[in-house]
Amino acid sequence: MKALVKATAGPGLSLTDVPDPTPGPGDVVVRVLRTGICGTDLHIDSWDDWAAHNVHAPLVLGHEFVGEVVETGPAVTGVAVGDLVSGEGHLVCGACRNCKAGRRHLCANTRGLGVHRDGAFAQYVVLPEENAWVHRAPVDLDVAAIFDPFGNAVHTALSFPVLGEDVLITGAGPIGIMAAAVAKHAGARNVVITDVSEHRLELAREVGVDLALNVAERTVSEAQSELGMSEGFDVGMEMSGRPIALQEMIGNMAHGGRIAMLGLPAEEFAVDWSAVVLKMLQVKGVYGREMFETWYSMSVLLQRGLDLAPVITHRFDHTSFDEAFATARGGKCGKVILDWTGAR
Repeated sequence: MKALVKATAGPGLSLTDVPDPTPGPGDVVVRVLRTGICGTDLHIDSWDDWAAHNVHAPLVLGHEFVGEVVETGPAVTGVAVGDLVSGEGHLVCGACRNCKAGRRHLCANTRGLGVHRDGAFAQYVVLPEENAWVHRAPVDLDVAAIFDPFGNAVHTALSFPVLGEDVLITGAGPIGIMAAAVAKHAGARNVVITDVSEHRLELAREVGVDLALNVAERTVSEAQSELGMSEGFDVGMEMSGRPIALQEMIGNMAHGGRIAMLGLPAEEFAVDWSAVVLKMLQVKGVYGREMFETWYSMSVLLQRGLDLAPVITHRFDHTSFDEAFATARGGKCGKVILDWTGAR
């Protein structure tokens, strides 16, 4: 089969032939239809320090995908040939305390599809049955391909109740924009999203945020005044990983406010813990998706009219992966999709 491969340690990818995957007893084989390009894929492509320390070549990339099940192992009971599935890319051990307690998203032994084992940038991918989310209702293939990052957004956005609350989201990347759409859909009063990219802020306006704020030009405090707020934001979602963003968020939270952090900082930085204590703030780290409560919420949100179409801005055939990766790296885009339906 054709696959997009990190053949050797170093920058660059190649579209090449690799053996078809074979399922174990509890696995399913999926014919890939669409894939989404993630920041992790960009790291592996460029072979930065993170990739050099965490990835072993050769490796088939990719963990955001949708496809059709074409083969199942003999122990598979809940997934059938012909099912349309998206994949949960976190592969858990099933044996640790958290896994046995049903808290699989907290497994300390998690391995990543397309990071630690061959992934979905290929004609076929194999994964455990429990990691295959079957779409029981009609869903757009491009949207189904990005259920992984959509899940990050939903996990973050629903970490705390947002009904009637004022919400601040720092970082208008695709996940931040999807989180904003979820918060509005779930009944937030005001949703403010910040960034320095007007292109990304315009995408956020398309999903209906109340204010898309360029923090290179105006402050979050000014946003409060513009919206008639006086006591600060009730819920914060930090998506950027930038120190100044969290610091600004803490300074603009209401007393008793709650912050969900998904953005991963590149280095340690100072936090005004006195403000956290005196305002009695809650700060929660968020990673991946709750398996599989978040997936259920995603499907229901789409069935009840949540529109993610503005987030998907570019589509390429898989053979144009160089252009697709360059587009994703350039930043003037939302989610970038690779189409594998014509792969031979």
